[in-house]
Amino acid sequence: MATPTFDERGLMLDGKLYDSTVPELARERESCCEKIIDFNCERNAQKRLEMLKDIVGNLGENSCILPPFRCDYGKYISVGHDTFVNYNLTVLDANYVKIGNHVLIGPNVQLIAATHPTDPLIRNSLVEYGLPIVIKDGAWIGAGATILPGITIGENSVVGAASVVTRDVPDNTIVAGNPARVIRKVSEHPGWTREQRDVPLN
Repeated sequence: MATPTFDERGLMLDGKLYDSTVPELARERESCCEKIIDFNCERNAQKRLEMLKDIVGNLGENSCILPPFRCDYGKYISVGHDTFVNYNLTVLDANYVKIGNHVLIGPNVQLIAATHPTDPLIRNSLVEYGLPIVIKDGAWIGAGATILPGITIGENSVVGAASVVTRDVPDNTIVAGNPARVIRKVSEHPGWTREQRDVPLN
């Protein structure tokens, strides 16, 4: 009886159990790793930008990811325009990771789309799965925060430093803690302009 053949990449991107050790996926991770090493060692900012465009699936205008940066595949990561990512972002992109426009990501943030079954029988068979992560426009992810699989961070929302986000964050909401909990709504200053610098800093 023939051994069934699975589309492991298709299963991975569908959020189902898949085998990450198959040669095709292993080669893709190795290729991405080589590009990441070159990117992290490149001194010239313009060259890094061009290299980054060859790593991630999409990089919007005026967006920047500072090295060091780490990811598994790269091509499943999408970054909108005018987004800034500080040092040492780690993305385990075993599923799609979508980062919107005007997003701020602090240093040492982890976006973990990959995960494992809790049942040891299944886990020890070396299959795993991943769930997509979405960070909507205008969000700010504080330093050292961890976003877990399947999470959506709402528009204009703020994740406090060192938080671990285990549930979706509504739009215009500040969350913090481990696990992250809602603290309050974001501050709003209608009509504010760049010439005004005396607003409350909170």
